[in-house]
Amino acid sequence: MSRTLIKGSEAASPTSKGASSTFGNATVVRLVNTDTSAHLVYVCESANGDTLGSFTMPAGSVEFLEKDSQHTVYAANAAVKGASAGFTD
Repeated sequence: MSRTLIKGSEAASPTSKGASSTFGNATVVRLVNTDTSAHLVYVCESANGDTLGSFTMPAGSVEFLEKDSQHTVYAANAAVKGASAGFTD
C-alpha cells in the first residue's frame, strides 16, 4: 500500500496561464476540488507556454497529477487547491 507524502503547503491554484505554478517544481501535485462544481485543470510547458493538456476535475474530487518539474498548472477556479506530493511505501 502506498501512502501520500506531502512535500509542500497547499495553495489555491492560479486561475490564469501567466500565473500558473510548478508547485515547487513538483513532479506530482495532489489536487483537490473543494467546490460543488467541476472545473478545468490545465498543464502548460511553462507560464505563458503552450498548453500540453487539460482535464475536468469533478466537484469534491482528489487527483494526483504527474508532470515534469518545469511544467506549470492552473485551474479555471481557485477552489482547486494543490500541494507538491509524492508516494512512499
